[in-house]
Amino acid sequence: MRFPKFISNNLVLKITSLNSVVILAKLAISVFVQRILAIMVGEAGIAKIGQLRNIMDMLASFSTLGTFSGIIKYVSESKDDKKALEKLFSTTFVFAVLASFVSMVVLFWGASFFSEKLFSTTEYADVIKIVAVVVPFIALYRICAGVVNGLMAYKVYAISELLAYILSSIILVIALYSYSLNGVLVAIAIGPIFYLIVLLCVYGKAIKRMVKFSPFPLKVPFYKSLLGFSVMSISGHILFNYVEIDLRNIIIQKLNVDEAGYWTAMTNLSKNYMIFASSIFSIYVLPKFAGLKTAVDFKNEVLNIYKTLLPLFAVGLVLVFIFRNTIVDLVYPGFSGIEPLFKWQLLADFVRLASMVVAFQFLAKKMVAAFVFTELFSVLTFYALACCLIDTHGTEGVVIANFIRYILYFVVVIAILIIGFKRTEKNKS
Repeated sequence: MRFPKFISNNLVLKITSLNSVVILAKLAISVFVQRILAIMVGEAGIAKIGQLRNIMDMLASFSTLGTFSGIIKYVSESKDDKKALEKLFSTTFVFAVLASFVSMVVLFWGASFFSEKLFSTTEYADVIKIVAVVVPFIALYRICAGVVNGLMAYKVYAISELLAYILSSIILVIALYSYSLNGVLVAIAIGPIFYLIVLLCVYGKAIKRMVKFSPFPLKVPFYKSLLGFSVMSISGHILFNYVEIDLRNIIIQKLNVDEAGYWTAMTNLSKNYMIFASSIFSIYVLPKFAGLKTAVDFKNEVLNIYKTLLPLFAVGLVLVFIFRNTIVDLVYPGFSGIEPLFKWQLLADFVRLASMVVAFQFLAKKMVAAFVFTELFSVLTFYALACCLIDTHGTEGVVIANFIRYILYFVVVIAILIIGFKRTEKNKS
């Protein structure tokens, strides 16, 4: 793909331009799929789908013990150091085998319990068992995707993600028409298998050269370096998804299942356009921040990202707000309860993007204590505020809580980074 000169000279814009094409394609497919789901399974079905997707997101992190960001960092730093890479992948695979085995056993033998917890019925225990079998594929995909991101092969990653998304969407629609909601849940459960197959087909040779899938010694020489990333990922990502599951259940209990469906639909829309930013962060920001040495370099890079991305993102959010009713009619026809949620969700997402940029410094520099503290602060603040505001503002209270949470999170992250940089400079002098 050829880019205009002013884009080619700016790596952030180059990645953004390619990502825009991929995201627009995925959005078009998502609109089609979500519309069919909304019509055929209704608000209650959308809520159930949201519960399963949260479990899949949790497994994406836990299946490799949260080492995805660590793989990106150390592959980007040591891509020419074969010994370092061997230690990295030896440790990663041991972590993945242990985490996948534990996940499989717990999910398979506790299928009825998890079905009851997620769906208030044991009817979907078989779906949970299928998820258990898929866990090793999730782990292997996360490892391979980490390698691709660490090499900054953003074109390959974007293309493979799009192809996998198309394939999994086709299978989901076929399953929907053949087996209704049960088929959809199964299709979501097996989705990671297709993502892995596509990525290996597109970039398998390069991954094989890097990883060299020969038997690794069952040693973990890199565990100290990766353990911090494990703690950061598990403390943040897994807890956040658990809170979403619990809040969805609270909405159902205090209000009704339709309201849970409205909130899930709103978060789905948010996640669709936030993928645009989060994928850029994984591909560009994390490897870039990992190589920065001084506070000045960090400040300049943050300002560059802010000047490049924030205005584009702000324009996009304004357009989403202006055309919110059209979007609801197009994607979730009949979901009238979504419209009041837009303004708070969009405000929250803008603040979230601004805070995510600077917070990636915690991952890049493996500032474990700072990351864990801010993530716990963010998630627990959201949960506490949501539980309070839902009684007075209904489902809208949950989205208001999300907005307040990110404002407070942004302030805390900036304060910690300023203190950290001042302390570093003081130590140098």
